[in-house]
Amino acid sequence: MATEIKAPNFPESVAEGTIATWHKKVGDSVERDELIVEIETDKVVLEVVAPDAGTVTEIKVEEGDTCDSEQVLGMLGAASESGGEKPAEDSKKEKKEETSEKQDAAAAKSDDAKSAASGNQYDVKAPSFPESVQEGTVATWHKQVGEAVKRDDILADIETDKVVLEVVAPANGALSEIKVQEGEQVESEAVLALFAEGAGGDAAGGEASASGDTASESKDTGSDEKVGDKILAPAARKLVAEHDLDASKIEGTGKGGRILKEDVQKAVKDSSAKKSAKPEGGKPEGGDVKAAAAPAPAVEGDRPEQRVPMSRLRQTIAKRLVQAQQTAAMLTTYNEVDMSAVMNLRSQYKETFLKAHDTKLGFMGFFVKACTEALKRFPDVNASIDGSDIVYHGYQDIGVAVSTPRGLVVPVLRDTDSMKLADVEKSIVDFGERGRDGKIGIEDMQGGTFTITNGGIFGSLLSTPIINPPQTAILGMHKIQERPMAVDGKVEIRPMMYLAISYDHRMIDGKDAVQFLVTIKELLEDPARFLLDV
Repeated sequence: MATEIKAPNFPESVAEGTIATWHKKVGDSVERDELIVEIETDKVVLEVVAPDAGTVTEIKVEEGDTCDSEQVLGMLGAASESGGEKPAEDSKKEKKEETSEKQDAAAAKSDDAKSAASGNQYDVKAPSFPESVQEGTVATWHKQVGEAVKRDDILADIETDKVVLEVVAPANGALSEIKVQEGEQVESEAVLALFAEGAGGDAAGGEASASGDTASESKDTGSDEKVGDKILAPAARKLVAEHDLDASKIEGTGKGGRILKEDVQKAVKDSSAKKSAKPEGGKPEGGDVKAAAAPAPAVEGDRPEQRVPMSRLRQTIAKRLVQAQQTAAMLTTYNEVDMSAVMNLRSQYKETFLKAHDTKLGFMGFFVKACTEALKRFPDVNASIDGSDIVYHGYQDIGVAVSTPRGLVVPVLRDTDSMKLADVEKSIVDFGERGRDGKIGIEDMQGGTFTITNGGIFGSLLSTPIINPPQTAILGMHKIQERPMAVDGKVEIRPMMYLAISYDHRMIDGKDAVQFLVTIKELLEDPARFLLDV
């Protein structure tokens, strides 16, 4: 029996989404809860997983097309349905052929690289950090020693307090030595590795060799070992034993499924299996037996734990949030706004606005323009505190909080008073895309006189936002919720949103904070004053 693949129920502040990526094609077999398609909205990317195991039989909405909340995107048939298994088998054959082609190409590149490995040697350096960034952490090496790369391929990612910087290959060739390992800190322009132009065949040839030669990715000597239907390289075998892993559950990326050292390292990071290693610090000194007691035995897979270092971005977020609460006299006042007028206006001009400006008309543009007008009327809210001085800004630079896979960042819209509604919407969409790709730069987040954060896209009904120092106020948007309201002596169902303004009472009086929020409410409930430029 066929099963519908539906878009999720969008938050009320999200009108529609765009099909970003189909991870499965017609004929592909899927398991229950396996990712099938990603939908991109104004703020977040929503994942659609398989409602059951089966085979994708039809795709109704193609990549790049828009979809509504709970719209049927495709059909999923049972794995045993006629024609369901054949495409899967064809897919496997295609993958095998593709793998064979890749291996042949790699072998050819290996031969070519061996003859061209006499090129120049380069120092692979960290990029020049901005003055506000003292150091970074090597987050990921995307290439290993001896692996053939092309010019401008990404070699490594360096994570700083706010952004991720990419290090690219200076030429065609391969890394000959990695000097700074993942997790280690580096300074601006520090040498990370050595790069050989024209190299890349030696290690590839060593990995692809069908004989029992020493593996190039390992410094250990010895031959491959077969465990069940898995073949382990010597270095991989050692790591498997050290971490008490089940080799049958590790996916090998070497030739013929051979498990390499890197495969085991990835499994150590990602696996949620029970860890049998001793607690940090080893055996205690001085007879403190309890401190070194082994953890209570548990069934494998039960009560898993994983310890990972906090990213630099998360550490910075934590430090700034604590700093804001400790240094500011922070208070929050609330109000609610009837979103009927904004929603009706969006519905009326949605298509015209899209055709005129090649961007969707969202909610955030209305809030940015409303806040801009309110900040002009209440300059204290647009000010910042610098030591014992108050800095009044004669412009409005509004930060918009964006959730990314690495944490929350706040890129800034500059001079919002001179921006049209379409410019605001385009900039916010651009921030969202670059945030997901880790492309937001430090210059995008510097400055800012006021901040808006929207927890409503995640379903938040009411919250207390925390000020972004040295700013003195922040606006919190929330979920649009239909509620019974008294209108002209009658009870009507209206789409309502709670608004929250957190402010620094050292700078802003309660009266001004309340009037500022009321001004935003009045502007949003009468949005005709905003110029749509359509």
